[in-house]
Amino acid sequence: MSEHTLRVVFMGSPDFALPSLERLAAHYPVVGVVTQPDRPAGRGRTLTPPPIKLLADELGLPTIQPEKLRMPEAQEQLSAWAPDLIVVTAYGQILRQNVLDLPRFGVINVHASLLPRWRGAAPIQAALLHGDRETGVTIMKLDAGIDTGPTLARRVTAISEDDNAATLSTRLAQMGADLLVECLPEYLEGRLKAVPQPEEGATYAGMIKKEEGQLDFSQSAEALVRRVRAFTPWPGAFTFVEGGLLKVLRAHAAAGKGEPGQRVSAGGKPAFGTAQGLLVLDEVQPAGKKPMLGDVFLRGTRHWEN
Repeated sequence: MSEHTLRVVFMGSPDFALPSLERLAAHYPVVGVVTQPDRPAGRGRTLTPPPIKLLADELGLPTIQPEKLRMPEAQEQLSAWAPDLIVVTAYGQILRQNVLDLPRFGVINVHASLLPRWRGAAPIQAALLHGDRETGVTIMKLDAGIDTGPTLARRVTAISEDDNAATLSTRLAQMGADLLVECLPEYLEGRLKAVPQPEEGATYAGMIKKEEGQLDFSQSAEALVRRVRAFTPWPGAFTFVEGGLLKVLRAHAAAGKGEPGQRVSAGGKPAFGTAQGLLVLDEVQPAGKKPMLGDVFLRGTRHWEN
């Protein structure tokens, strides 16, 4: 089948999905886009479209935003688009078997981990949280399980000590888009076969709740640094100082003593005692204020022990 006669439907929602749609639309006829409904965002809780909706509008692509993909009108539109292939990148809903069976080339997914490690909703955060040295992207065929389908290709990247969820997500989004358009021609021509995932080494990364960002100083400083990196920018790592919320944007572990949760200073910066070592705050954001360097925050607060 010529790439010009192939009918492709794309499903995705957040920033992570943007490079995939952009690259896909540059190479194949995308006949429709499925994304999440507009959601309240920001301080004013203004209804805001997902990033993919804005890009689809820019590209002139028809879009639907069903609350649930199983809704009859969503199913009718999908059938009317008559896709030969569906490509999914961080869509945010589980696809039922009738959708998986709709396109003759199946449903291809861009997943932000080296499967079978970190199946599930938050693979980037999980890799950082658990101190993985490397991660990557996997192009796979979706089946009825959660990221359990056979794989087509994968690409690896090292995780640096400076990486957080934002930097890693940006890098993996681009890698995933590149790998997607590289392997699709061979897959569509039948030269690239999907390989079943091994069950050995399979792990699951569940959805993150906002409260998971709260720092627990009974953990080690190293573990808390990983939490800060994993939860930047969302949901954000935080603690409470004098009843006010303090976001921790960047931090590092240092040798030193302090009771878990005790406020001390280290090298002119604010720090917390932990179960092992000190958590030194390099950049913070107090409630209602802009982000600031740790030493600036320390000089401006009266509520810190020295």
